Amino acid sequence: MSTPPIKKKKKNRIALPIILAVVAGGLWSGLRDGGWMTTTAVEEVEGQVVQRGPLRISVVQRGNLSAKNSVKVTNELEGNVQILSLVEEGKEVEEGDLLVVLDTSSLEDRENAGEIAVQNAEAALTTAKQDKEIQVSQNTSDYAKAEQDLLFAKDDQVKYLQGDYPQQQKAAQEAILLADQELSQAQDRYDKSEDLNKEKFLTATELESDRLSLERSKVKLDQAKRAEILLLEYDNKKQIAVHKGNIEEAERELERVNLQSAARLVNADSKVRTSQAKFDLESEKLDKLRDQLKKSEIYAPSSGIVVYARERSRWGQGDLIEEGATVRERQEIITIPQSGGMIAEVSLHESVIKKVKPGQTCTISVDSIPDKEFNGVVEFVALLPDSGSSWMNPNQRLFRTNISIVDTSPEMRPGTSCSVEILVKEIPDTLFIPIQGVHHNAGQAIAFVNGEPRQIEMGSASEEWVEILSGLEEGEVVQLAPPRDFQPEPAPKKEGEGMSGPASAGGKPSGRPSGDAGSGKPGGGGKPSGDHGQK
Repeated sequence: MSTPPIKKKKKNRIALPIILAVVAGGLWSGLRDGGWMTTTAVEEVEGQVVQRGPLRISVVQRGNLSAKNSVKVTNELEGNVQILSLVEEGKEVEEGDLLVVLDTSSLEDRENAGEIAVQNAEAALTTAKQDKEIQVSQNTSDYAKAEQDLLFAKDDQVKYLQGDYPQQQKAAQEAILLADQELSQAQDRYDKSEDLNKEKFLTATELESDRLSLERSKVKLDQAKRAEILLLEYDNKKQIAVHKGNIEEAERELERVNLQSAARLVNADSKVRTSQAKFDLESEKLDKLRDQLKKSEIYAPSSGIVVYARERSRWGQGDLIEEGATVRERQEIITIPQSGGMIAEVSLHESVIKKVKPGQTCTISVDSIPDKEFNGVVEFVALLPDSGSSWMNPNQRLFRTNISIVDTSPEMRPGTSCSVEILVKEIPDTLFIPIQGVHHNAGQAIAFVNGEPRQIEMGSASEEWVEILSGLEEGEVVQLAPPRDFQPEPAPKKEGEGMSGPASAGGKPSGRPSGDAGSGKPGGGGKPSGDHGQK
């Protein structure tokens, strides 16, 4: 008969605490001072043997392939326009093939408005020219009338002085003469009538009639004499002044007509020139719009393979060229590589730019052509940093560099990624250690050998290796990390250096020497051999 399960569980509950207590006691005994688990702590430090041999100093940078000679296809439309259709990238095209069609809907609206503006300007120009012709004719008429008025004024003066006035003067004299003769006759008649009246041959009434005739003749003579005086003293002087004034006014009117005619003609000429300029301007705008419309379709200037342009933007990303994308004026859309080789375009950091010079040899590895290297030569190094490289990082300065590929391959394609190694220096025989083995203390470069600091003098360096000129011997082992209790002292301040200078006290020691920087390889193409795990 088996034991009931309930009894078995009770036995397990009792045994488990006993076992745990025994194990815990054993561990405590072993961990006590002098116990069986007590050992001396050993600090393992990774090291590297100081080696002698050839050292290769180089700069490695990623880049892209580009055709050395290529035809660029750019957008020549003003402003920003959208790509409606685009030839496929990598397609073989012939000269004259349609590559790009750009959106011109806004240009077509502007063309219609421009045609209306040209028609209005042409109508205004025609009106201005006709107004000028009318003004010229009006000026001729006004001048002729003014000259005629002056001539008439002069003729009236001559007529008065040589005709009217002498005639009036003679008439006045004749009127006096007639009045005087009539007065003599009236006087004789009255004298006879008075004698007859005395002899009773003539009535008093008839005598009175003759006396009135005599008085009338005297009055008439006095009027004639006064009329002559008025003519000589007043009317003549007045007429002379009037005719002289008419001549002067006619002369002034002629001068006014000349000035007004010239001013109106200048105004008419100005309107013609303004209308002509506006017409020319509107016509030029319309011609430009029509020329822009022609440029909305871009044709291949030469035969070749279509490669989309990749332009670096402010944010470090290339502007995407595709249907529906927006391109700005003068922006490159397509490149068509021509014969003449390939180049690798890279951007070098300012820390290595002094090491790279035109003419240096290079090794290029193309991502699309693995297991094969190509030779190249530095062809161009920009004098100034690329302005677009500082948008993402204001402290970063990159310099555009072109590498001419000597032994090109038909498999190379523009835009393909590649890696470029620029050979800076090849030292045939020297001591070198990993750059991790170099530390700094109180402004001096040091290395740790067997836990002791050793002051060293460095030569050329790369991102991996540094040349040792003095302070170490071949075969010694340098530690790649300083001892745990190492506390670097800050570099002494230079004379005149303020508190705002760089503080290095308590900072992490630099893992890169202050000398050359780049990417290097030891001779033989691999890392130096030796004990990499020295303790």
